[in-house]
Amino acid sequence: MALWIRLTPKGGRDALDGLETLSDGRVVLKARVRAAPEDGRANDALVELIASKFQTPRRSVSIASGHTGRQKKLFIAGDPVRLIAALEKVGATNNG
Repeated sequence: MALWIRLTPKGGRDALDGLETLSDGRVVLKARVRAAPEDGRANDALVELIASKFQTPRRSVSIASGHTGRQKKLFIAGDPVRLIAALEKVGATNNG
């Protein structure tokens, strides 16, 4: 499954903050991590957060694009039905 993320590093906590529609009409999952965007730490924290929330192994989550930007495209390997159900669950809440 491909997933677009809008990441806020140094966001005070590690959390998913629901869905947001960008000005170009694209829907992204908002995420924040405590880690700073230095030496890949924020990206590592994001992968860990997504793996935890989607209940999948960390090795199943990879950043496909956007390594140095706020908007990232992630790939999550696994059962699509289970992953979509997990996405609906995190998308329905705004408190992570």
